[in-house]
Amino acid sequence: MLIRENPLMLDGPVGQLEALYLEVPDARGIALLCHPNPVQGGTMLNKVISTLQRTARDAGFITLRFNYRGTGSSAGTHDMGSGEVDDAQAAANWLRIKHPGVPLTLLGFSFGGFVAAALAGRLERSGAALSHLFMCAPAVMRLSAEHALPAQVPMTVIQPEADEVVEPQAVYDWSEQLSRPHELLKVAECGHFFHGKLTDLKDLVLPRLAS
Repeated sequence: MLIRENPLMLDGPVGQLEALYLEVPDARGIALLCHPNPVQGGTMLNKVISTLQRTARDAGFITLRFNYRGTGSSAGTHDMGSGEVDDAQAAANWLRIKHPGVPLTLLGFSFGGFVAAALAGRLERSGAALSHLFMCAPAVMRLSAEHALPAQVPMTVIQPEADEVVEPQAVYDWSEQLSRPHELLKVAECGHFFHGKLTDLKDLVLPRLAS
């Protein structure tokens, strides 16, 4: 049976947020997906986000992806910082209310990696239970004391070795300086958008979601 995502509008901090929601029976978890830089054309339909959504679906997760403020049909204007994290928190809260007690996993790509990480830190500090944080080609330079990482959530960083947008060495240096446990996975001969490597991305994420 073909399972399709359902379009919907969620209440966000500055107006409604456009989203795609997939409910699956007997879900093992819920997954929230955070898309790349909207100023550079990133949306919830980005192919990396689409791959991560299908990967989560195949692992038995309920999924939600959404457009930040000012993107697609979402209200508001771009903030390129805390505003998008606020949007992601509204989406996460919607999921958690709809599926109480079901563990939440966050997955973000590029700018969305920053959003997912900042949100994970917020949620952990509020006492919310999280299963895993995945950051793919993450914009780690945006993380700061204001947007602190979670301390306890299992974290996987997936970095293309030929990334032309996020400097790979910057991610490696950031990873090396982290005091908290995490996993760094490098994808050889791979650019920022995982051209020709989406299957490799799925192969890295799927077993970690299924474990």
